[in-house]
Amino acid sequence: MKDSEKPALAAPVTLVRAFGVVSGTLLVAGIVIGSGVFKKIVPLAQSGLSAGWILAAWVVAGLITICGALNLSGMASLTEESGGVYEYLRLSFGNFASFLFGWTDFAIIGSASVAALAFIFAQSVNALLPLPNPAEAWAHLSIGGLIYPFADSGIKLLAIGTVAALTWVNYRGVSDSGRLSNVFTAAKITGILLLILAGLFLASPDSGGTAPVGPVREVSLASAFFSALLSVFWAYDGWVDLSFVTGEIKNPRRNVPRAIVGGVSVAIVLYMLINYMYLRTLPLAQLAAVGPNEIGAAVVAESLLGKWGKTGVTVLILVSVFGTLNSVLLSHTRVHFRMAQEGYFFHSAATVHPRYRTPYRALFFTLTWSSLLVVSGTFERLTDLVIFATFLFYGLLAVAVVKMKRQGRIPGPVPGYPFVQIILILFALTFTGHTVLTQPTQSLSGLGLILTGLPFFVYLRRQQARLQPIKTTNTGT
Repeated sequence: MKDSEKPALAAPVTLVRAFGVVSGTLLVAGIVIGSGVFKKIVPLAQSGLSAGWILAAWVVAGLITICGALNLSGMASLTEESGGVYEYLRLSFGNFASFLFGWTDFAIIGSASVAALAFIFAQSVNALLPLPNPAEAWAHLSIGGLIYPFADSGIKLLAIGTVAALTWVNYRGVSDSGRLSNVFTAAKITGILLLILAGLFLASPDSGGTAPVGPVREVSLASAFFSALLSVFWAYDGWVDLSFVTGEIKNPRRNVPRAIVGGVSVAIVLYMLINYMYLRTLPLAQLAAVGPNEIGAAVVAESLLGKWGKTGVTVLILVSVFGTLNSVLLSHTRVHFRMAQEGYFFHSAATVHPRYRTPYRALFFTLTWSSLLVVSGTFERLTDLVIFATFLFYGLLAVAVVKMKRQGRIPGPVPGYPFVQIILILFALTFTGHTVLTQPTQSLSGLGLILTGLPFFVYLRRQQARLQPIKTTNTGT
């Protein structure tokens, strides 16, 4: 057969670039604005800080987040592939550093976030409409006295069902998932703005909410502010997730940094306004007395609008968490997809659906592991164990920008360079050092969980020696 008569090889199925800068901005805002905006005011009120220092913590944490976004904008020029932080670390430091991030994201950070958000969503539904517990008779059974798989069975079943439903939406196409994310993000921002307006117009300005709790010594003030800053920073977490879907963003070198800065800016403005409203509506002492099973925003809304206000905020939390859950599921699976493309994850996770153009097998891996974390009930503990690791990777990204800039691999100016990178590196070192000193057992346990990926890495490296790494996706067969 002549070469001209040979059938042409089918082009590899690739992801579709469906996100523009507006959708990207809403995706960032949708991930960042989750449950923290409604819950963080209580622990902050209990910190001993005055209202002014609490608002300052939100500003400082937001500025640090903006520094992270500006730093990431420098890395966005390196590649248009999906994977975000994983891909940037791979290009800067090689496969080992990127694998550790990707493994941590799959095993704990990403999957545990999906599990935790689904659980919070199911708990909120249960608060409005009590759910049955079909496995209540076995609720006392445990694994090692730590895991109670049948406890809260109704909530867990709804949580798993919610993740499964959103997995199906994401399986059907990134455009559908993006539209769903946009709708829920717009709804949660509208709800938060209405709550802010209610507080500003209905609250008594002399409620005492802006008065200090009491005199605080300078050393105590510094310690309290640092702890509050770390707590607030987690309300901004998730801003890097847009980089995970770089392969599905139009003109990513331009739109990724714009969307991240835009989404974080929206979150900063809303966080400042709503926390000012909280502090204007109720005194700090009353906010600090909110019980562990109550939500600060719901207590504030009830004081303003009665029982309907509390119900309305509960519904708003449902909308907010559901939208964030969809965005987190969409973004984190792209990390595992990119790992598989490079041969450092289950090979089938690199498969793109031939019709819907989505990494559907990577989605099912996340669904399976997240569901197990929901059943175990230990996802919150796992997430707490590796919180400090996230900052290690943020600091490493700042080092990566400095390295790549000096090597001339990042063309053009990087906003804020090198001061932004210095701030991020110092903050990451301070945070991890503080965590190790104050919680050594927890820190070492988190490091141990990250290092569980080492045997898997060694196995994959051996596979790499025998098989050529996956560089293109297959046809989905």
